Amino acid sequence: MDTDQKMEKLIALCKRRGLLFPGSEIYGGFGSSYDYGPLGVALKMNVKNEWWRQLVQMRRDVVGLDAAIIMNPKVWEASGHVAGFTDPLVDCKGCHKRFRADHLVEAATEGMPGMHEKPIEISDLRCPECGGEFTEVRQFNCMFKTSVGPVEDSASVAYLRPETAQGIFVNFALVRDAARKKLPFGIAQIGKAFRNEITPGNFIFRTREFEQMELEYFVKPGTDEEAFEDWAKWSVEFYASLGVKRDNLRQYEHPKEKLSHYSKRTVDVEYLYPWGWGELCGCANRTDFDLKQHSKHSGTDLSYFDEATGERYTPYVIEPSFGADRAVLAFLLDAYEEIDGGRSADSNKEVETVLRLHPRLAPVKVAVLPLSKKEPLTGLAEEIRVALARRWMVQYDETGSVGRRYRRQDEIGTPWCVTVDFDTPEDGKVTVRDRDTMAQERIAIGELEAYFAEKLA
Repeated sequence: MDTDQKMEKLIALCKRRGLLFPGSEIYGGFGSSYDYGPLGVALKMNVKNEWWRQLVQMRRDVVGLDAAIIMNPKVWEASGHVAGFTDPLVDCKGCHKRFRADHLVEAATEGMPGMHEKPIEISDLRCPECGGEFTEVRQFNCMFKTSVGPVEDSASVAYLRPETAQGIFVNFALVRDAARKKLPFGIAQIGKAFRNEITPGNFIFRTREFEQMELEYFVKPGTDEEAFEDWAKWSVEFYASLGVKRDNLRQYEHPKEKLSHYSKRTVDVEYLYPWGWGELCGCANRTDFDLKQHSKHSGTDLSYFDEATGERYTPYVIEPSFGADRAVLAFLLDAYEEIDGGRSADSNKEVETVLRLHPRLAPVKVAVLPLSKKEPLTGLAEEIRVALARRWMVQYDETGSVGRRYRRQDEIGTPWCVTVDFDTPEDGKVTVRDRDTMAQERIAIGELEAYFAEKLA
C-alpha cells in the first residue's frame, strides 16, 4: 500500500469509527486541531495508563505529579522560554504562506551527502506550494500568551505552558520531602502543553495543543551518563513492549552543535512514519541547568544534601519525554493492516481492515455478540457484558451477521469477540474468537473473567 494512501485511509477510519475527529468541524475546523472520539479517548487513556503503570506503579523510585498549566510567568523567565523559545520563520513572497526555515532545509537536504560541508541556505530554496521566494529568516516565539485577572495589561501576562517539565522542577524540593525520596529518584507527569507552531501538520503528529508524558529523573553528578543510557534504552523498549515493530524504531543522536542549551546529550527515539523518520520521544541529559536556574531566580535552595556522603550538590536530570498523541499515531499506523479478499465466509471478497493493537492498548477489550436479538440469548449476553465490564471496556453488538460484526470489531482493534449462540443456554459455554489468529474456542461463561485476565496479564 502506498504510504500516503495508508495515512489517508487511517485518517478516514479514525473519523468513521470515532477515534479522532477534526476539531470544530461544523465551523470548518481549526488549524490542526483534533478531538478524540469515544474510541480514541479510550485508546489514548490506555497509552497513558500503560506508561504510568510501567514507570510509576511498578517502580519504587518514581512518583507522580500533576502541576498547574498556568504558572507564575517568572517560571518561564527563569527557564529561558520567554527570551529563547523560538523557531526560525520565513514567509513566501508569492503565496504568503509561512514555514519553519529549519524544516524546509531538512526536507531539502534529506538523503543528500556532503551537506554538512556545504549547507543549504534558505535563499537557495523555493516555496513547496507555489515556487516563490522566501523572506529573510526571523525568530518567532512559540509561547501562547494569556491574561490573568480582569484587566489586560503587562502585569497580567501569563503563558500556557509549552512543556510539563518546569512544573516538576519547581516542585522538586516539595516532592522530595513529602515522598521522602533519596537520589536517584524520578518525578513523572502527564499533561497538556501548548506551542504556537508555525507549521502544524501530519495529522496529530504536530499540533498546537498536545499531551506530554514526561519523567525527570534526578541523579548525582557523575552517575548521569549511566542513567542516561538506561533511560534511552527504556524509551525504545516501551514502544516495542506494546507491539511496535522494531524495524520501525531507531535512535537518533543529536550532534553537539544542535543540542539545546541545557543539554549535555540528547537521543531521540524515531518512528518510520509514512512521510519518513520522525521524533516519537526524546531522552535528554539536562544536567543541573533547570534546578540551578530556579534556585537563582526564586531564591529557594534546590540543592540536595546526601546524608550517606555528607555532600551537598545540585542533581543532574535525565529526561525521557514522550508525546502521547504521537504515540497514539505510531501505535495506530503500526497496527493498521488491510487484507485483500477478506477473512470471513461472508466477506464477498472485500478488503478488510484490521487494527492489530496490543491488547493492553485496544479501546475495547471484548465484544459480546448474541446470535439472536431475542431471549434467552440477549439476556445471557447482557449478563456477560456486565460481568466483564467491571474490569474492562466491553462492547455489545447484536446487529448484522456475525461475520460483519467480527469485521467491525477487527476494524477498531478489539482482541476478542464472545459469541453467545443457540447452544449457550444448554451447555453454559460461549465461543471466544481471537482477532489475530481467528482461532475459536468454547469457554464456560463462569471462566471468562479468568480467561481474559490471563490473556491481559
